[in-house]
Amino acid sequence: MVGERLTLAAFDQLSGTLSGYRFVKLVVDREQGTIHFINNAEQRFHAEYIATHILGISTEEMYAKIDSFNQIFYHEPDRRFCLGLLSLHDRDGDRFLALETVEVDTMPAEMIKYFYGFVRDNVDAALPVVFKPASHLQERHLLDIPAGEVPRIQAHELFASTRYVPLNAGTTQGRLRAFRTQAEYRAAAESLEWFDIIAMDRVPDDIPRLAGVINSEPTTPLSHTNVLASGWGIPNAVQLGAIELIDERGLDGEWVEYGVDASATEIVLKRAEKPADMPEPAWRSARITLEEPETDATPIVSLDQLRMRDAHRYGTKAANLGELGHVLAYGSERLLGFHRVPRPPRANLLMYAAKQLGVAESADLDQAAWRMLAERVSIPRGIAVPFSVQRRFLESSPRIQQAIGKLKMALELGAREIDPLCIELQRLVKSTRMPEDLRQEIDRAIFANLGGVHRFVIRSSSNAEDLAGFSAAGIYESVNQVATADEVFTSIKRVWASLFSSRSVRLRQQAGISQDDSYMGVIVQEEVQAPMGGVLVTCNPMSRADFRNVYLNVSRQSVADVVSGDSAPLQYLYNTVEGGGRTVSLGDAAEDLDEQSRNLLQHLALAGRFLQSHFSPDYTFATPMDIEWVADSQRVHIVQLRPYSN
Repeated sequence: MVGERLTLAAFDQLSGTLSGYRFVKLVVDREQGTIHFINNAEQRFHAEYIATHILGISTEEMYAKIDSFNQIFYHEPDRRFCLGLLSLHDRDGDRFLALETVEVDTMPAEMIKYFYGFVRDNVDAALPVVFKPASHLQERHLLDIPAGEVPRIQAHELFASTRYVPLNAGTTQGRLRAFRTQAEYRAAAESLEWFDIIAMDRVPDDIPRLAGVINSEPTTPLSHTNVLASGWGIPNAVQLGAIELIDERGLDGEWVEYGVDASATEIVLKRAEKPADMPEPAWRSARITLEEPETDATPIVSLDQLRMRDAHRYGTKAANLGELGHVLAYGSERLLGFHRVPRPPRANLLMYAAKQLGVAESADLDQAAWRMLAERVSIPRGIAVPFSVQRRFLESSPRIQQAIGKLKMALELGAREIDPLCIELQRLVKSTRMPEDLRQEIDRAIFANLGGVHRFVIRSSSNAEDLAGFSAAGIYESVNQVATADEVFTSIKRVWASLFSSRSVRLRQQAGISQDDSYMGVIVQEEVQAPMGGVLVTCNPMSRADFRNVYLNVSRQSVADVVSGDSAPLQYLYNTVEGGGRTVSLGDAAEDLDEQSRNLLQHLALAGRFLQSHFSPDYTFATPMDIEWVADSQRVHIVQLRPYSN
């Protein structure tokens, strides 16, 4: 549609849907003084429309020179075209349109004023239009423009009122269980079955394996609950007012069809017939194969002595941290794997990597990436306690051995007594005195490697966690703020005991992981005091086709605030190709991070992309990483990294 005023009826005809919002793409041709509203069903990209409808060239010619055209479209100070989209929103019954560009667009303040004004003049006056900055750069430009000239709304303001956020697409059928309070959920937790679909304000992170998840209040895609749902491949979404909707339709306790679609504007939730013969869940046929654990005499070592190949002796978490330490010390030829993969029509993304690193394309980019990592990233020093130490402890107590035997028998028979057996076994592990020889070995290793440390974190490092098909996010225990020797040994036993929690035992059994093959290593690590921490995943969980952006959650308190889901973190998207970031949500914070902190997050985002390449299990370099970190004003300290199931 060219040169016509956009009405709501025309918007309906032209629009597409993404992440719960309907939108219309548009191009302003400054040279001709015209505006083009693009039919989403006919043209997927602005560039294709400009090529065929304005410049009169083929899409092949456009894409052959796409980087040059993108420079003109998004970065030239006196460009011919302004590209954007209008999305339709509803707040408290009032409809309005939000105008935005792509996040890499660097249009200055005067061009933002022109662009907004031209679009405003070509939209039905009955439809309010506001400008939504697509990046932190645009937010800074808007500071120079009076709000009366360009009304604006921040992305985090829209996110807070977004009624539908598809977190994991899919469709399933099951019994719907709605809980209005945590107490109500706790009272019914033991009655939950694998075919249940759970709906709550914020679904807690200790759920058993289920068929679907519905959050009726905003949450982060990176909470343990949502990471597990992604790993399990079950439908998962935020739908504001979901509990009220369920009550209105009388669906609580009923068998329903539940669907999550990224191109929809709300979840699908409708009655369904309960199967006459309950089928087995599909995941029962999928089994995780563990490398045979080594539990013979293995030394306690500092983390920097480990590599990924040591996971069968010290656990995946410790081995990954050791591998990261090796990369920081010696570099890696794989850091640019993601950027070397062809992205048609581009041969690769190396020119973008060079720009982000601030070096010429002809420079040694592997060296530049390594230098950036070495300057910006570190690992808190620590030691790794191997599986063999846990085995020796368990074998030192006949009562523990007897309790393990009873649990294994109950699992084989499918007995109902699994939960009380797990509780008793955990009690025994925590209360049994650690043999003196083991205590002395651990004490000597701490003295030799961590002398002078005031506070420790005691972390789990099992062979049955942080796996590509079994993340086990949040099912094992870590202990913070540990100071004395006695607290260290008590905390180590707490971590060992978490291997026998009823939840971890059941989840491993469902994945086909034998209790005989499951062991727990322990990391004793210096606790870094830092003003912020959080989680990074090297993908966009809300748009799986987006290869540019990574998703960051930040807390000013602790990483635990992010992953537990108990509080809402600050949430960001950072572009690791062209650069730039944007704030998605302020969560429970009163204000955004300062500019220096956000610049540090840009470095962390790029570092995460390089580490994704190094740790990739294949040669597509497409498997995203889940990275937990804390940071001060200059440096990021990585405390955990593992594959992220998306």
